[in-house]
Amino acid sequence: MSEPLKIADGADWLRDRHLQRLLAVLGEDGEQARIAGGAVRNALFGQPVADVDIATTTLPEETMRRAMAAGLKPVPTGIEHGTVTVVAGGQPFEVTTLRADVETDGRRAKVSFGRDWARDAERRDFTINALYAEADGTVIDLVGGVADIAARRLRFIGDAEARIREDYLRILRFFRFFAWYGDGRPDAEGLKACARLKEGLDRLSAERVWSELKKLLSAPDPARALLWMRQAGVLSRILPESEKWGIDAIHGLVEAERALGWEPDAMLRLESMVPPDAARMKALAERLRFSGDEANRLQRWALASAVGPKTTEGTLAKRLYLGDRQATTDRLRLALVSARSRAVQDDTALIEAGGLSRQLGFALKWQRPVFPIKGADLTALGVPAGPRLGRQLKALETAWIDSGFALDRAGLLARAEKLIQD
Repeated sequence: MSEPLKIADGADWLRDRHLQRLLAVLGEDGEQARIAGGAVRNALFGQPVADVDIATTTLPEETMRRAMAAGLKPVPTGIEHGTVTVVAGGQPFEVTTLRADVETDGRRAKVSFGRDWARDAERRDFTINALYAEADGTVIDLVGGVADIAARRLRFIGDAEARIREDYLRILRFFRFFAWYGDGRPDAEGLKACARLKEGLDRLSAERVWSELKKLLSAPDPARALLWMRQAGVLSRILPESEKWGIDAIHGLVEAERALGWEPDAMLRLESMVPPDAARMKALAERLRFSGDEANRLQRWALASAVGPKTTEGTLAKRLYLGDRQATTDRLRLALVSARSRAVQDDTALIEAGGLSRQLGFALKWQRPVFPIKGADLTALGVPAGPRLGRQLKALETAWIDSGFALDRAGLLARAEKLIQD
């Protein structure tokens, strides 16, 4: 008989005394508590574990009572669905009572609480997300998730269409988890179900759609997942702006990230997939409810003009000062990715890539200079406050920029006196 599978002894998070205490408290007097879902999955994949969720047979009210009796802080974050967040040692643990779905509407479910671990596992989305672990790290697999992890295979639990009809967000989760954990081709039945039921995506909130897409774009290499999303008609459903622009640049961008040490950037990856059309990007950001920072970055990138490979450092410095640095570096990165991709068969593109690489290095190191003249300086010279002062200050700043920021304060004041006399 083979030994039971256990989470590796090196998993420091598993030995956390606050986690172990909480599991012990919830598991007293005939009850059971196990680590559930993502922590177990990531541990078996050898990936970092950030959040630890717990599944338990205790009812929510009993979970809260036991936590308080143990001196821990319970917060009823989703008590109607069986979820209590217990803060132990300053760390939040999401504790959820075993459940079964009574009724679903394509996004939310009415649940009943129970004590059946198999039923709780079967209501989850994918086999790799339905694993449990005892306090000692022993893995409990009721749906074949361990074998799927070994094969890097993403598979719905049971009937794929049934799982999706319970919650249409699972279509996007299918591709997101495939991007992070899958290998080869996606599961055929899952892919077909996503393609057949993609109209259900229209029922999701914009915030959830963007959240899932952003997580997918943050994967080490989302290229294959995006390809299959396009094949299934899912990508154009949620991101029609990509339909005629394409996703071909993603592969080159990921290669450049690895070769040049760039951090994966979901927004830059999005920009590589959509046209730099300011009006369409404004509409996209509004439709998917981007944050203010995200919307501004996308809009400014779309408005920024391209930087040619022969642009001088002086001209680039002027652009950086007058424009948006993030937008300019985004443009430079994507231009460099394009040149690198073409350089495989085109020596001219290789030279272009060299120029763009130097410009990007300059832009990343560039420090914004401070204009050395203020309105008070002109007032001291006798210029009254008002439109004239603003015009003269602007003229001086333009002269300073055109000098390559070389004119110093004394030189600018001399120019100011001449302007006043004229």
